[in-house]
Amino acid sequence: MATPHISAAQGDFAKTVLMPGDPLRAKFIAETFLDDIKLVTSVRNVLGYTGTYKGVKVSVMASGMGMPSIGIYSYELFKFYDVENIIRIGSAGSYRDWLKVMDVTLAKTAVSESSFAKTQGGCYDKAIAPSAEINDLIMKKAEELNINCKYSVVHSSDVFYREASQGTWQDIAENTGSDCVEMESFALFHNANVLGKRAACLLTISDSFVNHEELTAEQRQNSFREMMILALEAAICL
Repeated sequence: MATPHISAAQGDFAKTVLMPGDPLRAKFIAETFLDDIKLVTSVRNVLGYTGTYKGVKVSVMASGMGMPSIGIYSYELFKFYDVENIIRIGSAGSYRDWLKVMDVTLAKTAVSESSFAKTQGGCYDKAIAPSAEINDLIMKKAEELNINCKYSVVHSSDVFYREASQGTWQDIAENTGSDCVEMESFALFHNANVLGKRAACLLTISDSFVNHEELTAEQRQNSFREMMILALEAAICL
């Protein structure tokens, strides 16, 4: 059954979906790590693939940028395609000197000024937690793989370009208690809670507000292998 935004047939998606923001990163993951891949949806060029990793069925699909976008795709996957778990794999900007470019971090909570949860489901919480079970599994796999994965409080922002009058990044970090910033996980965690599903968010630091180091767009698209492998290893155990 297709939805307005996903053209896949019922059964095309695995029960666990890895969800990068960039469609080209979804394509890279599928072509690099999965066997027997099938393109199951390409509406608006938001690419979704299903294949196998170490013999286990896994899907990877882009979310686009921002909470409205991941809100649509994650809701439809959970609600209409019987997906049980979504692991967001994305990039983030660091607010802390201990979170450096190319570090892998796992969201222990997402804080946001967004009205997404209130508008979607009447939830007024400003901090939403991911699945503890998936987080525990990811950390266990990180230890097994000798990947240094750090827990962090993630700021999910509605705005990429914020006017200076609305506060500096230092103000935001202090007021929210957050360690890094991205734009999707708050909505993903809310949808999972509303629909009785599970979600987590793995991030690679792509730029630092502290020292102004940053990766190129091509590096963000084609690197992040540690994060991708960690997510895949966790996915096949869910």
